Amino acid sequence: MSAAAPAAPAAPVAAKPKSKKGLLFAIIGAVVLVGGGAGAWFAFGGKKEEGQEGQKEKPKTKAEAKHAVKLPAQFVSLDPPFVVNFEAGTTARFLQIAVQLMTREPEMVEFLEHNGPIIRNDLLLLFGNKTVEQVSTQEGKEALRTAALEAVRKIINSEGGKGEALEAVYFTSFVMQ
Repeated sequence: MSAAAPAAPAAPVAAKPKSKKGLLFAIIGAVVLVGGGAGAWFAFGGKKEEGQEGQKEKPKTKAEAKHAVKLPAQFVSLDPPFVVNFEAGTTARFLQIAVQLMTREPEMVEFLEHNGPIIRNDLLLLFGNKTVEQVSTQEGKEALRTAALEAVRKIINSEGGKGEALEAVYFTSFVMQ
């Protein structure tokens, strides 16, 4: 009797070659990252011209100035709040306004604090010359805020500072009674 030879195990089915999509995506991702990094370096960190190493570049146009990096806002509070009387015969008898000045320049904060009495005096006169009708509407309050900004900038300029460094005047409390 002839013994049948044991059957040879079936040959494994040839595995499909793995897709190269993952490798392709990895290569594309690496190229995009390297390209983006190189573009950023050329746009923002390229070599400075000789002689400009320690100098801060000033924007040449208003558009460039708008896109320049801004320092964080700093506020100077004019405490205590301003209190002025309205003329007799009106429904409201007094106005109380808490005011804060906004700048982005650290030197201006010190300048504003040092000149606080002059600023308070002129704002007190400005607020005291208004009527209830002038400050009771939203437009009137905005006009008063704009007038206060102009008044403080005028003081800054007259005392030797840069008035344009004061960006805004804010009323943090506005009470009429």
